Amino acid sequence: MRSDANTAGPMTDPVPGPRSESVDVSRETPPPMDDTPIGRAAQQAVEAMNRAGEGLPRPEQTRVMVVANQKGGVGKTTTTVNLAASLALHGARVLVIDLDPQGNASTALGVDHHSEVPSIYDVLVESMPLADVVKPVPDVEGLFCAPATIDLAGAEIELVSLVARESRLQRALTAYEQPLDYVLIDCPPSLGLLTVNALVAGAEVLIPIQCEYYALEGLGQLLRNVDLVKGHLNTNLHVSTIILTMYDGRTRLASQVADEVRSHFSAEVLRTNIPRSVRISEAPSYGQTVLTYDPGSSGSLSYLEAAREIALRDPNVQQRHEQSVQQLQQQQQNSTMSEGTQ
Repeated sequence: MRSDANTAGPMTDPVPGPRSESVDVSRETPPPMDDTPIGRAAQQAVEAMNRAGEGLPRPEQTRVMVVANQKGGVGKTTTTVNLAASLALHGARVLVIDLDPQGNASTALGVDHHSEVPSIYDVLVESMPLADVVKPVPDVEGLFCAPATIDLAGAEIELVSLVARESRLQRALTAYEQPLDYVLIDCPPSLGLLTVNALVAGAEVLIPIQCEYYALEGLGQLLRNVDLVKGHLNTNLHVSTIILTMYDGRTRLASQVADEVRSHFSAEVLRTNIPRSVRISEAPSYGQTVLTYDPGSSGSLSYLEAAREIALRDPNVQQRHEQSVQQLQQQQQNSTMSEGTQ
């Protein structure tokens, strides 16, 4: 078979009529990006995806972050799995501990969590080693998950009679010998023993806050519980990060809530807001994070940027990052001076 495009011959003009002057289009220099909202968004997407492949400096010690908020529907699980995937894509080794009996984090990461699977319930109640329940996450290298099963729903009652009930997760993490850069603990929407175990095991609390009218409702109680655990069980515990989720820039309400939260917690709130996104909502139904489901979506790019902020917020990492930048600037300055003397 031959193509119909060649039957007319090389000299045939398919569109008769006058021609304007030919324009020399260079393939070497791309045209400038349009200064439109779509053009700016595309440029930001390209820059964020390029940064995702750069990698980030790893923390000197494992950072254990507790993702907690007793208000439901604020994006705890979504934030946990997508931040974990973002950090792993930046080159870190990350463990997600699903401490919610619903097991939504396990579902989103594509890890089996039916009742016969060894789970975090066995670690807390039966003292099973954490290494026996941790599973690698498909499609994301360096990301691991300790799944939750429905058995965890009864753990609150079963833990009451156990010795050192508040620190069982902490002891399991301490005994875990595999190297990790980050541990993210997805808590249930309550302030019971499961959440207390997470707060005792972690050093940092990450609070997702929905950009809605009831955003700050219940936050005071969570902060009081953090202070109680800090005073009696874990002196290293502190709120390190607050992330604004479900942000809709088209509404005045979202901006007002974001401004109010930043006025109260200016140092803790990330610059990056997580937008409302259909892709973020769709990804778990395919057993994926939004990072693997649609890498170029606004939700994916926002979580990549949020993970970058979190990684650089570690005081040790920030200090080393600044030292590296200063050394690079000094080398460039010395190179410029040497060239000028020649």
